[in-house]
Amino acid sequence: MPSSRLRAWERRTDSVLLGVGILFLAGWALPIVLPQLPENTDRWLEGIQQTAWALFAADYAIRVWLSDRRRHFIATHIPSLLVVLLPLLRPLAVLRSLLLLTALMRRVTLPLRMRVTVYVSGWACFLALVGAIAVLDAERRSADPTIVTLSDALWWSLTTMTTVGYGDLYPTTLEGRLIAATLMLSGIALLGVVTASIAAWFVERFQQTSAAESRNEADLRLVLAELRKVRARLDELAERRDDGPGTTAGSG
Repeated sequence: MPSSRLRAWERRTDSVLLGVGILFLAGWALPIVLPQLPENTDRWLEGIQQTAWALFAADYAIRVWLSDRRRHFIATHIPSLLVVLLPLLRPLAVLRSLLLLTALMRRVTLPLRMRVTVYVSGWACFLALVGAIAVLDAERRSADPTIVTLSDALWWSLTTMTTVGYGDLYPTTLEGRLIAATLMLSGIALLGVVTASIAAWFVERFQQTSAAESRNEADLRLVLAELRKVRARLDELAERRDDGPGTTAGSG
């Protein structure tokens, strides 16, 4: 259970870190999507990335300091630690901004399964976009690339995450293949979550229907039992009525 200070810090910084994550994503993606940008603009965007990364690092350090169980916090937040420590993973720091989705879901009155579906859908769309931009950057350094435009990269990312894999577009660099493997595993995992959520919804509906039918059967049995009692009482009253005149006549 996070400490009260840590929860208060995360509530205050969720929105700020979302903005920082968006700026980080823009600083990383724009030079890839628009390679003709002026050199000054490239340097300015690089500065945005450095600043955003520094803010993420500061946020991680503060959260560790505010945590009551610091070793447990570090052990359960390995991705955040890797983002801070490994420069090659710095583009993935923007994933921290998706934690705002969790905060937003806490404020939205939706069923738990609906929140899971929205959260998974957000992750899938985000990973598809980031994967497309990352593979486009990697394949531009290839001698014989097949993915040369953003539309190619988005199409390849979609077919890879859905495990369709038409084979018309494919990465030729080691970095591109590592990105492809990540998207494949992520797509399988996300598909499994969605499938499990749908299956759980059907099972829950079946259980609710079965429980309703059981309640209806129980209510019906109670009604039949009451009807039997009423009928028995009516039969008893009818017998008394029929016996009454006969007894009077006999005594006369």
